[in-house]
Amino acid sequence: MSYFDAASAAPLHPVARQALQASLDEGWADPARLYREGRRARLLLDAAREAAAEAVGCRADELVFTASGTRAVHSGIAGALAGRRRAGDHLIVSAVEHSSVLHSAEAHEAAGGSVTRVPVLRTGAVTAESYAEALRPDTALACLQSANHEVGTEQPVAAVAELCREAGVPLLVDAAQSLGWGRVTGDWSVLTASAHKWGGPSGVGLLAVRKGVRFASQGPVDERESGRAAGFENIPAIVAAAASLRAVRAEAEQEAVRLRELTERIRTRVPSVVPDVEVVGDAVRRLPGVVTFSCLYVDGESLLHELDREGFSVSSGSSCTSSTLTPSHVLKAMGVLSEGNVRVSLPFGTPAEEVERFLSVLPGAVAAVREKLGAPTPTAVVQEDALVVDSLGKLCPIPVIELAKVIGDVPVGGTVRVLSDDEAARLDIPAWCEMRGQEYVGEEPADRGAAYVVRRLS
Repeated sequence: MSYFDAASAAPLHPVARQALQASLDEGWADPARLYREGRRARLLLDAAREAAAEAVGCRADELVFTASGTRAVHSGIAGALAGRRRAGDHLIVSAVEHSSVLHSAEAHEAAGGSVTRVPVLRTGAVTAESYAEALRPDTALACLQSANHEVGTEQPVAAVAELCREAGVPLLVDAAQSLGWGRVTGDWSVLTASAHKWGGPSGVGLLAVRKGVRFASQGPVDERESGRAAGFENIPAIVAAAASLRAVRAEAEQEAVRLRELTERIRTRVPSVVPDVEVVGDAVRRLPGVVTFSCLYVDGESLLHELDREGFSVSSGSSCTSSTLTPSHVLKAMGVLSEGNVRVSLPFGTPAEEVERFLSVLPGAVAAVREKLGAPTPTAVVQEDALVVDSLGKLCPIPVIELAKVIGDVPVGGTVRVLSDDEAARLDIPAWCEMRGQEYVGEEPADRGAAYVVRRLS
C-alpha cells in the first residue's frame, strides 16, 4: 500500500517512535515536582522545548506545547485578539486558511467582531497588496498560513509580515504544513504548528508568541505552559515531536530536491496521460511533496475508492465525496475545477517506483470511473436560440457531463443553459469553460437552483 496523504498526517518517523518509547520510562512523572522523577521529567520537557524553539527560530520561553495544532490556532487567535482589544476587533484571514483559522474567525464574528477574508489568485496565493488593502486602524490581528494544505502553494509571509509590522499589527502564521521543511521567514508575531504533519505523534501542537506581542490567554489560567496551554503535559509525545522535528529538518534539504522532482513528474505527466485534467496550485512556489489535480466527468469518491483498490491512499477536495457535500473552500476560493479532485502528498522517503506505478494506474482508474458513471442522457429542450439542459437534482459531476454532451448540438455562437441546484456547478461549469475554450456567460435565476449559461465558441 502506498500512502500518499502526508499533508493530512505524515507516517510516524522512526526517530519519533524511538524517542516515544524511551521517554515513556523517564517522562511519566509531574515535571512541576521537585523529587527525582519530577526533575527527570522536567529535564526532558525543557530539552524538547529548546529543540523545538531552535527549529521554529524563537526563544524557548516564547514556545509552549498544546494538545493539538488546532488548539494552538484557537488559543493563538483568541489570545492575540484579546491582547489587542484596545486597538480594535478587526481580524484579517485569507480565504484559503485551514478550517481551524476560519472557525476561529467565525466565532470572532459571532461574538461581535469584524472579519476581512482576503481573496486569492487562481494559484491559491494571496498578494501582499491585498493584505495592505485589508489593514485598518482597528485591525487587531492578521492571519496567514505559510503554505496551503490542499494545493501546496506557498504564501508571501515575509512580505505580509513586513506590511503588518509597519502598521503595528501582529501576524499569526499557521506553519503546520511547512515547519518540517524549514523555518518560516519574516517578522511574524505568533506561530502555530502540529507535530503529526512532520512525522511526530498526534496530539502535540506548538504555539510560539514573540516577546513584546500583547497576548491575553483566554479561559481559566493554568500554571503550566506559561498559562497558555492548560493540562498535564504529555511529555513522551512532546519529546517524540521535538526529536522527529529535528530529524526531518536534518533530511529536509536533500529530500526536498527529490520530492520536488517526483511531484513535478506528476504535474507534467498526469495531463498527458489523462484527458480533461486541470493541475491546480502554483507551479513553482509550492511545498516539495504536494501536487493537486482535478478530473472532469469524475465522481471524486469513486475515484478515491478506485485508487484505494489499486493500493494508493490519496485525498480529495471534491464535492463528490461522502465526507463533503460542498466543494473545498480552497478550490472554491481559487476558482478552479473541483470535481474529481485528487491531492497527492508524498511522505519523506517515497520511492520513485511508487510514483511511476501511480502514474501507470491513474489513467485506468479515471477511465473506469467515467465508464461506471456512464454519461447519462441529458434532458434537453430547445428554447429559441438556446439549448436547455435540466440537471436539477443531479450532483457533480453529472451537470458538467451533460453540458459536455450537448455543447456540440448548438451552433457556434449559440448558448446552452444548464439548470442545476448543486452548489458545485457554480464552480465547475466556469472551470469547464476555461478548460474547453468555451465562454461562460454567467448565472441566471431559475425557479429551482440556477441557470448557468455557456456560449459555444468552437
